Amino acid sequence: MNLTITHIISFCKGVFHGNSTEFTASHISIDSRSLQNGNNTLFFAIKGQNHDAHLYLEELISKGVRYFVVEYIPEHLNGKANFIIVENSLKALQQTAIGYRKQFDFPFVGITGSNGKTIVKEWLNFLLSPNHLIVRNPKSYNSQVGVPLSVLGVEGTYDFGLFETGISLPNEMLQLEKIIAPKYGILTNIGAAHDEGFPNREAKIKEKIKLFENCTDIFLEKNESIEVLLSNKIQKHTWSFSDETAHLLVTQKKENNTTQLTFKNSTTSFSVIVPFSDANSIENAITCVNFMLFLNEEISFIQKRVGELYPVELRLQAKKGINNCLVIDDSYSLDYPSLKIALDFLEQQKLHDKKTIILSDIFNSGIASETLYNQVKNLLSKNKIGRIITIGEIINKHLKDLPNVISFATTQEFLQQFNTQSFQNETILVKGSRGFNFHEIVVLLEEKNHETILEINLDAISHNLNFYKSKLKHDTKIMVMVKAFGYGNGGYEIAKLLEHHKVDYLGVAFADEGIELRKAGITTPIMVLNPENSSFRAMIAYNLEPEIYSITGLQAFLKIAQEQNISNYPIHIKLDTGMHRLGFEMPQMDELVSLLKNNNFIKIKSVFSHLAASDDKKFNEFTQLQFQRFDEMYNAIAAVLSYIPIRHILNTSGIFNYPEKQMEMVRLGIGLYGIGNSEQELQTLENVSTLKTIISQIREVLPGESIGYSRKYSVTKKMKVATIPIGYADGIRRAWGNEKGYVIINLEKATILGSVCMDMMMVDVTSIFCKPGDEVIVFGKNPKVTEMATVVGTIPYEILTGISQRVKRIFYKN
Repeated sequence: MNLTITHIISFCKGVFHGNSTEFTASHISIDSRSLQNGNNTLFFAIKGQNHDAHLYLEELISKGVRYFVVEYIPEHLNGKANFIIVENSLKALQQTAIGYRKQFDFPFVGITGSNGKTIVKEWLNFLLSPNHLIVRNPKSYNSQVGVPLSVLGVEGTYDFGLFETGISLPNEMLQLEKIIAPKYGILTNIGAAHDEGFPNREAKIKEKIKLFENCTDIFLEKNESIEVLLSNKIQKHTWSFSDETAHLLVTQKKENNTTQLTFKNSTTSFSVIVPFSDANSIENAITCVNFMLFLNEEISFIQKRVGELYPVELRLQAKKGINNCLVIDDSYSLDYPSLKIALDFLEQQKLHDKKTIILSDIFNSGIASETLYNQVKNLLSKNKIGRIITIGEIINKHLKDLPNVISFATTQEFLQQFNTQSFQNETILVKGSRGFNFHEIVVLLEEKNHETILEINLDAISHNLNFYKSKLKHDTKIMVMVKAFGYGNGGYEIAKLLEHHKVDYLGVAFADEGIELRKAGITTPIMVLNPENSSFRAMIAYNLEPEIYSITGLQAFLKIAQEQNISNYPIHIKLDTGMHRLGFEMPQMDELVSLLKNNNFIKIKSVFSHLAASDDKKFNEFTQLQFQRFDEMYNAIAAVLSYIPIRHILNTSGIFNYPEKQMEMVRLGIGLYGIGNSEQELQTLENVSTLKTIISQIREVLPGESIGYSRKYSVTKKMKVATIPIGYADGIRRAWGNEKGYVIINLEKATILGSVCMDMMMVDVTSIFCKPGDEVIVFGKNPKVTEMATVVGTIPYEILTGISQRVKRIFYKN
């Protein structure tokens, strides 16, 4: 991409303020944290509900960025860079993409629907790639920001552009249609996703099909209610299982895990074998075949390629690796745009400063090889990759002159020479084109655990953080609790993400937790909520800030500070306003104030308290009393200080129920992890943690037999029972057994039979089609952690923090 400032000003109708318009942008950015920002970058400073990129312009200027699209110029930066002033930076980004799109005359395909958009896009790319050069938007870059960034990333000449779009609210699609300007349209399955943003399903459909307003052809399942909404000028290519008026009639025959699809239209009839049996995959495969027939692909070619379809991995995964490594698994696809995304994720999640990338040849690019691999070289250099392992003849030829490259001709050659000791204390990105089978490399690099995993959705954490930020004033600070191993989800990995989001403070329970975060490279201020006096010296050594809640604790810390000749060390004063757990009470205020007055060894960073019942409005009177007590005690402390400490009293429920009391900072805890205390919260929050395992064995059990210890479940009729390798040693409460709880197998409930064992439990799969090795959902979207907690008589906190450390955590990002 090469865009001159003159072009950009014309596209977004901005006003230039700066020294020189002699600039051509080869990199568009909206993320101030990306290592890819530099002197070739044009940065769009986007303001959102929960963020304002204008706050980070000075930092970007220090990194060499000199050209910005802004809504205003911060006063202290006037004259320090070149600015294009626009009314709305997001709209300017979209207008720039619209202008840039007009440079290309090859057809774009616009893909939308509720489900299956990304699968259809990725499958079409795979199916057509032997015969066509294709460009597509990476992963799920289908939003108001993702689509323009994707279009602005297009370089070279192609046969087709495949671009998916997603919307969640009315009046979003028209802008995306202008950006993509599709000639052909594909409508996938219409389901319940994002129904909440529209008055009814028909309104959502009407919004989605605006993508096709200027298309010549559209491909969809036969549906009269949708077809009548489409322009008569559009040629409709429909398919159906039953409606003979469709252009393509389909019959299906399932056998084991495959499906034979027979297609019949006015000119031909043929069959293909699809290596899937679930309804969604079948619909997506039919959609792809429908489009391939339109392109006049040979039947034998369609049959061969469809038979090779594969499950699409839609996410980047961070996995614990051998020898204290972190492995970023993106081993199934590779092109230049997705490489940029993967490198940003590597920087966000890196466990060590040492970074390694394993990279294959890049296929089917519309960019000349020399140009493409020069871009790859620059990208790896900007991201400070310490070691580059290349696999493939083409990439080896182009990157061989780099000093830190190790080359292998094939994946098999790398595997044959693999040595576990070659990878230690580093973060490794594994990214390759599908044909290179890099998943075999990932298997060698990742730490071996049993087949129960806890998946943590980093996108959901970001969403939940932004939800609570939306309840705050723009200048309210936020502390996020990562204690108890991030509520069972993983301490370091979540802390790294929160640091990426520039939260103001992290909170841990004990000094050891904070020390581990510091050793892992976390630099965000960390407050220790339950410090032991014996840990004060270690806290000072690792720049951790203690909560002080007693006179003896304060005196002990002051003694150490005096011995080490420390001045103004940051501490936090905890007040007990009604929780009666930890903190100074009103009778101790005189003694506390006398110790704080004119004391230069410490600096009170904050004064805070904990609400006892912020989740329940029936205790509003008591909560108001806590606010009153806090104000009185805080004022007494502030009166003897020459500075003003910040105040905080709201926890997760407090943020939601008492936003007027947010003061200068709030503390976000369980809400970050998708657990709210009201239905309104739960409807907005996204599920973060999904506990998964597999079926170990299935057996038939006859009447008169029993299942589990103490014969807790008696069999009265012949049934099919599955054993799954998870039990109370993994954190599953025994009270969840004996038919009270259930798991999900192939979208169906399987009741837990008998007692939960230490390492296993048995479930009823009599009416479920399943086999050993099939995935089992223990909790996630269904069953929810809140449901489990209610049934077993506890709280969600206990369920999450009780998941054993022997359960492997996998962190992923879409």
